Amino acid sequence: MIGAFSITQPAVADENRELTREQQAAKTEVWEPVPPVVKAKPGQPPSDAVVLFGGNDLTAWESVKGGPANWTVQDGVLTVQPGTGDIATKQAFCDIQLHLEWKTPTDVTGLDGQQRNNSGVFLQQRYEVQILDSYNNKTYPNGQAGAIYKQHIPLVNAMRAPGEWQTYDILFTAPEFEGDKLIEPAYVTVLHNGVVIQHHAEVQGKTEWIGAPSYTAHGCAPLQLQDHSNPVSFRNIWVREL
Repeated sequence: MIGAFSITQPAVADENRELTREQQAAKTEVWEPVPPVVKAKPGQPPSDAVVLFGGNDLTAWESVKGGPANWTVQDGVLTVQPGTGDIATKQAFCDIQLHLEWKTPTDVTGLDGQQRNNSGVFLQQRYEVQILDSYNNKTYPNGQAGAIYKQHIPLVNAMRAPGEWQTYDILFTAPEFEGDKLIEPAYVTVLHNGVVIQHHAEVQGKTEWIGAPSYTAHGCAPLQLQDHSNPVSFRNIWVREL
């Protein structure tokens, strides 16, 4: 054989130079899956939400003690009936986006600390986001409104005055277990009246009044609202499963 020759592969850079900018951009476009359409009209639950209380009845709820939920529904508002006990959703949930609005009575005479119109929303019936009138009300910060009870102090106090409606928007990532072993803890993000007060806070286990939190393996579970013997009111409760 006389002479020699070599074979060279075209460089990627050379290939890209032969493409238009639009063709180069198209190489990193992902077309599937296409997100489903969700309608989100102002002041209304998203079209894919599960409405837990829309102002009419408590068909989505039951008493934790057993039987129907016996809280008061009047003029589109749900109010704790002290002494009847907590209520829980009939449906169980794992990862969710939760929206609820709540308010405390205007009369706070003689009430302070944890007695200033207390309630709570328990994610999976275990992990409490505190509900409390924390407007000019001194109490332990890891027990004020928006606290992951006795675990995480809110970043700020976004409380409106007593008698005004408050809004919670909560993103909850459920814990993961392998048998009895915790693989991944729960995480909670809370917006109070549109203000971030908990940012991807790691839940340390079941929230406890006395003692340290700990995890016990479980699956999806209901949401629960607390009867703390105070007439706290709620409206516009809905949830989206994530």
